Amino acid sequence: MTDLTIRNVNILDGTGSAEYKADVEVEDGRIKSIGNAGPAKTEIDGEGKYLAPGFIDTHAHDDGAFFRHPGMEFKLAQGVTTVVSGNCGFSAIPLDPTKDTVAASGGILAGIEGDFHDLEGYFAAALERKPAINNMMLVGHNTVRTLAMGMERRAPNTNELAKMKGYVEGAMEQGACGFSTGLIYRPGRWSETEEVIQLAATARPFDALYTTHMRNEGEHLLEAVEETLLIGRESDVHVHISHHKSAGQPNWGKVNESLQRVDKALAAGQRVTLDVYPYTAGSGRMIEYFNLDNINRSLAEVIRIASCPAFREYEGRMLVDVAAEKNVELTDLVLEILTAPKGDRTLCIHFIIDEADIETNLAHKDMMIGSDGIPDLNGQPHPRLFGTFPRVLSHYVRDRNILSLREAVRRMTSLSAATFGLTDRGQIREGYWADLVLFDPDTIKDTATYDDPKREPEGIDLVVVNGEIACRGGSHSGVGSGKMLRYRRSAFGE
Repeated sequence: MTDLTIRNVNILDGTGSAEYKADVEVEDGRIKSIGNAGPAKTEIDGEGKYLAPGFIDTHAHDDGAFFRHPGMEFKLAQGVTTVVSGNCGFSAIPLDPTKDTVAASGGILAGIEGDFHDLEGYFAAALERKPAINNMMLVGHNTVRTLAMGMERRAPNTNELAKMKGYVEGAMEQGACGFSTGLIYRPGRWSETEEVIQLAATARPFDALYTTHMRNEGEHLLEAVEETLLIGRESDVHVHISHHKSAGQPNWGKVNESLQRVDKALAAGQRVTLDVYPYTAGSGRMIEYFNLDNINRSLAEVIRIASCPAFREYEGRMLVDVAAEKNVELTDLVLEILTAPKGDRTLCIHFIIDEADIETNLAHKDMMIGSDGIPDLNGQPHPRLFGTFPRVLSHYVRDRNILSLREAVRRMTSLSAATFGLTDRGQIREGYWADLVLFDPDTIKDTATYDDPKREPEGIDLVVVNGEIACRGGSHSGVGSGKMLRYRRSAFGE
């Protein structure tokens, strides 16, 4: 008798193949058989709904969430069973427990606990919390640069560069899937291209990735893409462009030319992949988007406050509305927020993306999905934290027909698993780990909104993580069966 049988389902195996009817047997955390199942300790009637591999969030900032929110309800409810953390140059490791990593990252790494220094230490500490889902890690440029040379606005000297390389190499040896940058953020913005090439090249012996929040996603998007492709060529590593977009109304439509340059690189044999989130607003550290000596009023006009430790009453509100209510100049309000105690930890939502560009991105071959959600649940976070994957399947597959259901599932599962080195995951296949999601393609829907962002989606009946039922009928089991994954290897501790 097997551990779990899911009967009477339409299987989307993650490869992009057509769905087919079958039962799935699960034993010892893995898929034992696909076909006509025998009796099991736990049996579930899928009622003809669709069973897919668990979704993989290729762009997450969940390093600290595995400590602060180990139940990971906001991901699990979407059908996400694995995330890739450590993005945009901010990673939990390497860690110096004597330094304030929360302040250094502007709160993006909030929640991290434990006396550890390296990736294996992080993995062990995270597993003690019994996480609900799996985690793959990148090592971040901003993190290693801060440890090696603080917030110095200059190129590293030989010793500092060697120290950064050592940090990156150590993380790769312990299972990180790549090296990430956030070249719009501090201190990464002060690095020259050559520094990034040298550090990205550290991933080459491991055949790992270079992932990037590029230096510019607006007026200089195309130059930033060229820099990214150059870094990939010179370091000879696989390049992954995070949350591809054209930011700001004057730049809308540039994604077409940006994607053309990516396609040209692919045709020349370069390894390049991308991901996108399905929303017209981005989100991040507000202080990174403003020069306090010359505040951009037009940007301030499209900003909503997500989390603001200094002024909690502003959370969930547009800056223009707060300024009008207080009868103050908009630029003065921005300055007040960002210069207040903990003002640099303010997270904002900025409405800067064209809907047509999202559809262009999603229509592009092999475009993956990343939520880019920042898991600060104290405020009013971007709804992508709770709604990304159901939104793609409901709005862009069912309503807009931008891509087919089987293709969307492939982009969320097998393609992501292959790209980020998730061993034996991303497909419904005998012998693979049983990370599974059961959903109704006719009713699946994101319910999180900007005004009410912490709502779980509808239409997802069951989520299984490593063979254990993690969420069923909207109820989270708390079984804590998630693993810490290592690039193209078995999970940590196995």
